[in-house]
Amino acid sequence: MSLYPAALGPALADVRLLALDVDGVLTDGALYYGAEGELLKAFNVLDGLGIRLLGYADVEVAVITARRAPALERRLRDLSITQALYGVENKGHALESLMSKLGLVPSQVAFVGDDLLDLPAFSRAGVAITVPNAHAMIRRRADWITHAGGGHGAVREIADALLAARDALDDACRRLLSDVGESAEHQPPR
Repeated sequence: MSLYPAALGPALADVRLLALDVDGVLTDGALYYGAEGELLKAFNVLDGLGIRLLGYADVEVAVITARRAPALERRLRDLSITQALYGVENKGHALESLMSKLGLVPSQVAFVGDDLLDLPAFSRAGVAITVPNAHAMIRRRADWITHAGGGHGAVREIADALLAARDALDDACRRLLSDVGESAEHQPPR
């Protein structure tokens, strides 16, 4: 089974920026509130490692979100994501601004969203990606719908596909293992 739709291979290979919505993409979309009213979020570790792997192929990761939450800010710090736009009402304009800042054109950008506020960014990105539980209008406009749901490994699925499309997945995995002091030869066989 391919990691991505075959027709998208060349487009995925050109991506230099993966821009993500948060609620429903990096999380499952549920909002949890603590006893003091603080907003809590749950993130998937598979997604985090996928984001880390993208760094080995010089793919920048950014977040464009309507919300700001301390839990999100902490997660982005943990993942070394420096391109974060909070409180964004028009994600299309925000994505255009980010592309300009980074010197990128639409064909070098993939955007992942799950609801109506993400449509303006879909129209500006070279590749529009969504998750299976996204709103129907988003699913109809997406170039690719992941198998994994938001907050359940969708970003890892996308990261693996971006790396595989540029034939860099194995190298990124080897480099990660080397950085943590382990060689691929010491790993159990597949």
